[in-house]
Formats: sequence, C-alpha cells, structure tokens
Amino acid sequence: MVVIEPEPEPECEEAARPSSPQASVGGGDPAGAEEDEEAFEDALTDEQLREKARSQANDAKAEGNRHFGAGEYEDALSQYEIALQISAELESGEDIRSACHSNRSICFLKLGKYDEAIKECTKALELNPSYLKALVRRGEAHEKLEHYDEAIADMKKILELDPSNVQAKRSLFRLEPLAAEKREKMKEEMLAKLKDLGNSVLGRFGMSVDNFKAVKDPNTGSYSLSFQQ
Repeated sequence: MVVIEPEPEPECEEAARPSSPQASVGGGDPAGAEEDEEAFEDALTDEQLREKARSQANDAKAEGNRHFGAGEYEDALSQYEIALQISAELESGEDIRSACHSNRSICFLKLGKYDEAIKECTKALELNPSYLKALVRRGEAHEKLEHYDEAIADMKKILELDPSNVQAKRSLFRLEPLAAEKREKMKEEMLAKLKDLGNSVLGRFGMSVDNFKAVKDPNTGSYSLSFQQ
C-alpha cells in the first residue's frame, strides 16, 4: 500500500486584508451597517477585492484542515468546496484550487470512496501536473481498487519528477508483481469464457473445443487448428 501523508496541505499564508476606509458607524442600526459595508465594498480596488477573496478562500481551506485533523471528513469536504467556489473567481487561484482538490481526495480516501478520490486527484493534477502529493494519493486509490497498472503509471510519473523518490520505487517493486498476477488471472478468465462459448456452440454437433488442437508451424510461427476425435 502506498503510504500517504496523514494530513492535507498546510494552509497558505493568509493574505493581508485591506484596511477599511473611514466610515461613520450607524449607531448599531442594521441598515446603517449595511450601508457602511456597501460603501466599503465600493471603495475597494479590483486588486483589493482579489486579495479579500484569496484571504476568504484560505480561511475556508484552513477551516477544512482543522476539521480534517479532528477526523470530521465530511465537514472538511464542505469547507474545501467553499474554498474552491471562492477561488474559482481568482485568475491566479490555481494553487488554492489544486490543494483543495488534493485535500478533498484524502478525505475521500479516509471515507473509503476511492473513485471520488481519483477524480479529485485528477482535477488537482490538471491544475498542477507536477503535484507529487496528488499522484501519491491517486496511486493509493488506484491500488485500493486493484487498478494496479494505473497505480504503476502514477508511481512512474513520480519518479520522472523526482528520480530519488524512495516511496515510489518501493511501491513499484510491490505493484508490478500484483499487476502481472492480475493480468494472468484476467487472461485465464477470458480463455475460460471463450471455451464455454465454444463448447455451447460445438455441443450442438456433439463436439467440444477439446476436439481441436493448436499446432504451431516451426517455419512461420503461426498456428493452425487440427481436429481430433
């Protein structure tokens, strides 16, 4: 089994919030407070609005990390989704989105929802193709589902990015025999099904596939079938 890091990405450093422009407080009046908030929003520049959105996304991501640390995986998923929705409007929010997708994947791994984990890792890798943690987590999910060839592909990609990665090398050493065993098993199952199908057809004529033998031509290497009583 691929060992995954037990915790999500550490939250990004929170961007500094812009200071509020001077505005009169409406004496606790809700209508006055709403007007002050609207005036504050109107006074912000586009850059300040982007920084505010990034800060809110990081806050939601940090809250997701807190829930994850407490083992509250469903709540963590919700917070990461909020961070994703906020950062979706940011032109330079790929770092937040890729981290949140990767963090959602480890939540799904903990919940045993391996298909969902794979989908989240793939989304993270679409945003950041060299994201090692997402590759490790996707490999873990593939192995859980016995998708050994896919897990091997992720480990090889890790080694392309980090040739000295011991974890990926050990995983390949373990996964390759499992993949070969599964391929052999699948081949045997396929041949058994083909044999059953052949027998169902030939049985109408009082024959079976055992009446036919494959003979290899030593000159061409091709095979021909010979009938045997």
